[in-house]
Amino acid sequence: MASLTLDQARTIVEAARRRGRELALAPLTVAVLDAGGHLVALEREDRSGILRAEIAFGKAWGALGMGFGSRELWARSEKTPAFIAAIGMASGGRVVPAPGGVLIENEAGEVLGAVGISGDVSAKDESCAVAGIEAAGLKPRAGA
Repeated sequence: MASLTLDQARTIVEAARRRGRELALAPLTVAVLDAGGHLVALEREDRSGILRAEIAFGKAWGALGMGFGSRELWARSEKTPAFIAAIGMASGGRVVPAPGGVLIENEAGEVLGAVGISGDVSAKDESCAVAGIEAAGLKPRAGA
């Protein structure tokens, strides 16, 4: 079974943060989880809000738990709010249904983990996650 390495996770964090600085985004918090949902790397930029780590983790954890990017969770929250509420209850409130949680896949399509980013508008958070994953030579899967 393929796994996400610490070096890959560090590359993802560094590249995602670099992309955020290039776009002049608000301070970001980046969480990288392995396929089992375990935290591999977390960085919170200076002045990033105190809840950003939990939000970034929740975006990534929700993507892993459901098997698709958190953008899809967000889309489903509008169509089936009771289902999303049930996921929230089942996960102990850990799932954050907003864009910014992106699955990490290898070339074979195996899920290695997920990245969650919080700090700016969710679509911009997601674009930084995608940039980080691609910089590590891996494939992002953001959702619908």
